Amino acid sequence: MIKAQLTAASAVTKVLAGASLTGVLQEAWRDDPTLSKQQRGAIQDLSYGVLRFYGQLETILGLLLKKSLRDKSLHHLLLVGLYQLQYSKTLAHTVVDQAVTASRSLAHGKGMQGLVNAILRNFIRQRENLLMRAAEKEVGRYSHPQWWIDKLRWQYPQNFRAILEADNKRPPMTLRVNQRNISVDDYRKRLLEQNMCAEWLWGGALQLAQPVMVEHLPGFNDGLVTVQDAGAQLAAPFLDVRDGMRVLDACAAPGGKSTHLLELADISLTILDNDSGRLAQVRQNLDRMHMTAERLVCGDASNPDEWWDGQLFDRILADVPCSASGVVCRHPDIKWLRRESDLSKFATSQQAILNALWKILERGGKLLYVTCSIFAEENTMQIAEFLKHHPDACSIPLSGTAMVDGQLLPDSRHDGFFYTLLHKV
Repeated sequence: MIKAQLTAASAVTKVLAGASLTGVLQEAWRDDPTLSKQQRGAIQDLSYGVLRFYGQLETILGLLLKKSLRDKSLHHLLLVGLYQLQYSKTLAHTVVDQAVTASRSLAHGKGMQGLVNAILRNFIRQRENLLMRAAEKEVGRYSHPQWWIDKLRWQYPQNFRAILEADNKRPPMTLRVNQRNISVDDYRKRLLEQNMCAEWLWGGALQLAQPVMVEHLPGFNDGLVTVQDAGAQLAAPFLDVRDGMRVLDACAAPGGKSTHLLELADISLTILDNDSGRLAQVRQNLDRMHMTAERLVCGDASNPDEWWDGQLFDRILADVPCSASGVVCRHPDIKWLRRESDLSKFATSQQAILNALWKILERGGKLLYVTCSIFAEENTMQIAEFLKHHPDACSIPLSGTAMVDGQLLPDSRHDGFFYTLLHKV
């Protein structure tokens, strides 16, 4: 566990310096291929956990330290220890002993064992008081940046606390059953045969009571099932595809929505993404699902002249790049990497993509605008701006879920998404 503590502390340091947690962990796996599956799991749990509750843990550490530490690695090792003491089942004395030992490996950790021991033991002794004092500050209570909390309070005065709490929960593992090959009930029975309990949410969505490795899912390699958030599973049905249609899935990687579209109808599907590496993931998903797309294209959705073949599309799925503020329970690093100024940059890019894709949509066709954001700047405000400049566009109401004005707020069953279906009249 000492190695896990050190690697997690290093990962947190890199993330807070601007790197994505996914990329940092992939780099860690490459740098040390001897890590066991158990060690990787521990590193992942500690890294995600510290970033999930970073606001609270950082506030508590500030209360325990008389002055700030020069060495960020030592600072973040203490955060890892605090996370373990508060949220893991590891015995307290084991956590302290391992953290003290781990500190010896740090460049500025020599001679700091007494401090590490004192800080962690003081937390154990003063836990309740420290937790109460940390909660007096909103960043310490909700573990989100203050600007994020303020924006949600303004945009969702009735729901902002529930959103913040949902963001800090461990995400559920939800499956999408390929109903071309097996019914939801039959697949649920196959899960039960493997002692896996699942709750039906809607459509083909089954939420597992306990997450499992994908290779343990019955029929996964045969394309019977895909791992996909229940909120994301709404996209393909909302687009209303039918046999024979020409359909574009823009910004498609890693391809979950693409394969869902192909499950729903026999369509001519063009899959577009501007990242060739992520497009390779789409190919892998298609192969596993035994599906074929008409075209896979590496290109920029805001510049169709580079890749479009000149034939208009009947349906377009525009899952545009965004702040990803609706999926922070899966990616807690996003809370600390995003800046409020990023929202206007995303909005500019989103408007450019919308305007460009609208030109290649057939009259009478439909375009589904999707983000995994909960900020109005990327969602309702974005659509209002678009409709103001496109008299040939109207929005079609979407129903059947707990959405309000197209916004699906994150909760214990799904992530946060925004959907608007635009009709070209």
